[in-house]
Parts: sequence; C-alpha cells; structure tokens
Amino acid sequence: MEPVTASPRRPIRVLLVDDQILVRMGFRMVLDAQEGIEVVGEAADGRMGIEMCRTFAPDVVLMDVRMPGMDGIAATELIAQECPHSRVVVLTTFDLDEYAFAALRAGASGFLLKDVGPAELLASIRAVAGGDAAISSRVSRRMLDLFSQRLPAGPPAGGDEAVASLTPREREILSAIAGGLTNTEIGERMFVAESTVKTHVGRILMKLGLRDRVHAVIFAYEHGLNGRRPHQHWG
Repeated sequence: MEPVTASPRRPIRVLLVDDQILVRMGFRMVLDAQEGIEVVGEAADGRMGIEMCRTFAPDVVLMDVRMPGMDGIAATELIAQECPHSRVVVLTTFDLDEYAFAALRAGASGFLLKDVGPAELLASIRAVAGGDAAISSRVSRRMLDLFSQRLPAGPPAGGDEAVASLTPREREILSAIAGGLTNTEIGERMFVAESTVKTHVGRILMKLGLRDRVHAVIFAYEHGLNGRRPHQHWG
C-alpha cells in the first residue's frame, strides 16, 4: 500500500525550524533523498518559522521547542491559529519533555526525539501529513499518564455542549482513542470494520473542532471521557 501524502499532485512540503544548523542539515539530508517529500525552507527561530509558514504554507513543520527568542511553544500556538493547514511536529531532546506537553496543548500534532531514525522520521511526516498523529500508542499512553496530572481540575467552559454532540458510539470510540488504541484495535473490540472506525473518528474530530487524534486524547482527558480517574496510572 502506498504511503498517504498531502496531495496526489505534489510532494509533502516540510519546513524545518531549529536554531542548530547541524540539526537542520541532518534532517534536510534525509528528507531531500526521499521521493514525495520537499523541504520548502529552514528557520532558525520561532518567529522566522511563523513568517515562513505564512509564505510557504508547508504541510508539516518540524519545530524545535527550545530556541532563543520565540520558542517553539509560542510559535506552534500561532501557527495553529494562523496556518491551520500546517501540522506541527515538535522536536525534543528528552522523551516526555514537559516542553513537548506544552507544545501539544498549543496545537502540535505530535513530537519526535531529535535523534529519531530516518525511517521513523519519514513515517511520522507522512502520518501527520495524512491527518494522523506522530506519537505511537505506547508513547501516548506514557505521555498522557503524566500529562493528565497537568490538566486543570474540571472540564473547560463549554465542554458539556461539545460532549453532548457526540453519539454514544462516538463517545465509546473517543474513550478508546484516549486509551491508546489504534483504529484496528478499536474495530476488533467493537466488531466493526476499520473503515467504519475511521469514519467515526473523522466525525468526532469535526464535531469537537479538533485537529487530530492527539488533541482528541487531550479532550477526552479534560472531559473525563478516558475511563480513568484523575492521576490513575496506566496498567
């Protein structure tokens, strides 16, 4: 099966934002060698990254979170607001970095370690460009266990109305997503086809105004739809 790309007519457009030139060079070398992926620009800080995002409208932005001047968190928040077509994947040095948590809340679609291997980097870029998230189920389980401890007490304002818009089956699927299950696993649990699960997931994201599965998980935790009490650890 061919990988999903942002468009059948053009390659996935990627913007690199990192203050370390050697990091940008390393990523560019890997990406330039791939058919179907095009690096449209490089930026050395968040502010420059925002300007280049407005200019080039990339499909995916690889964003360092720790940079002088405007950091990746502030830049991600503005890109999510001003360039909704662009998906941000934050780059971090340490797994489960609290900066990565903040970037996800700001609108990022996932995070990768800076020493990520070429195969995982390419798979993540293609997944995000196709509307999925760049976080594996196992990592999302660990991430949300810690992340849930940083969520505010009680659901955000207006949350009850959003939750009420979901059907019982959609709420069940959202809870399963929050549990780190893939579409295949959800389909097996509910005895439905994976394509049916994908349709439900798309409707859930549309109804709740969410960008992708990462933010669906965050929403579920914020509104108590994850099936776990606050601060309960994963088994």
